Amino acid sequence: MADQFTPTPRDRFTFGLWTVGNLGRDPFGQATRPGLTPAEVVDLLGEIGGVYGVNFHDNDLIPIDATGAEADQIKRDFAAGLKRHKIQVAMGTTNLFADPAFKDGAFTSNDAEVRAYAVQKTMRGLDLAAEFGARVFVFWGGREGAETDAAKDPFEAVARFRAALDFLCDYCLDRGYDFRFALEAKPNEPRGHMYFPTTGHYLALIPTLKHPDMVGVNPEVAHEHMAGLNFVHAVAAALEAGKLFHIDLNDQEFGRYDQDFRFGSANLKHAFFLVKLLEDHKYDGFKHFDSHAYRTSDRADVIEFARGSMRTYLILKDKARRWNSDGRVKALLRKINRTSKDIDGLTGGFTRARAETLLAMDFDRARLAERPLPYEELDQRTMDILMGVD
Repeated sequence: MADQFTPTPRDRFTFGLWTVGNLGRDPFGQATRPGLTPAEVVDLLGEIGGVYGVNFHDNDLIPIDATGAEADQIKRDFAAGLKRHKIQVAMGTTNLFADPAFKDGAFTSNDAEVRAYAVQKTMRGLDLAAEFGARVFVFWGGREGAETDAAKDPFEAVARFRAALDFLCDYCLDRGYDFRFALEAKPNEPRGHMYFPTTGHYLALIPTLKHPDMVGVNPEVAHEHMAGLNFVHAVAAALEAGKLFHIDLNDQEFGRYDQDFRFGSANLKHAFFLVKLLEDHKYDGFKHFDSHAYRTSDRADVIEFARGSMRTYLILKDKARRWNSDGRVKALLRKINRTSKDIDGLTGGFTRARAETLLAMDFDRARLAERPLPYEELDQRTMDILMGVD
């Protein structure tokens, strides 16, 4: 039965072929669920309901060794499923990590032929994504790293990665593709060390690119949590820079392998502040659930996993609205936030006069230190709202 937390396509929620189609396989065990064709995944998303779009790696849709005839049939079946369920393709990406050719990286490989193949494969991936109307193209460098720095010069690796992105941006411009590139960071796994381990590393790289306006980031909850970092802060940095082009929502226990849990299922308060940030600052991009159901789940439970991902986001969106309108929260924020147009104006843009005025001011450090900051009370009020206590 539908309620206020039932998703609709207007919410712009998306799933990948590799997420709801996950087989339940892990490094220690074989698949626990049957495989689905891309068209069958779209049918599953249609059964789930309320989904805006589906995303794919090139080889999620077309196996790497498919013949031309096989590829054409897969695309026809996939396109028919999209039309049947009114689901869009929102994002595409390229698998540059699974094939043994990429055992030592793709764009950063020590082998020039591997680097060229990686760029070729990405160009074809861009063609495929454009064919289905995708608007975002994500880059996750799953093998762009090293186990020993004796193997590669990290300075050279960054230069190689930049050169590949510059080439691919020019390729899109030449073909008339209107993609926005989104770079996805991860600290480790499957490599011992990744060259771009956090969202901040990519935010630093982007201004050095030939077409920085075309390139942003795709932060993922689990990846920043694997590094022990605050994901909300990473997303805030991307938003403030105008570089949040896509986002991967899932959940993760700190200090663990990449778990890809259902959104909000491990760290609810972190999830709340993330949703609040996105909604308060009016992020209007796709919200992709890059996660998968427990290995123990059957088809019915996979459906519950996907519905639960979207439902949790919408519940937390409502909680954020309640937090923003709560009288006690407002009173506490008034006590905490001490604004002054005159004082803020002194540091709002340098002039010699402002600098001289600021240097001449006498600040009472003891008085400043005595001002109350009731953060414990505010945090507990946040917990009350999250737990449904008035």
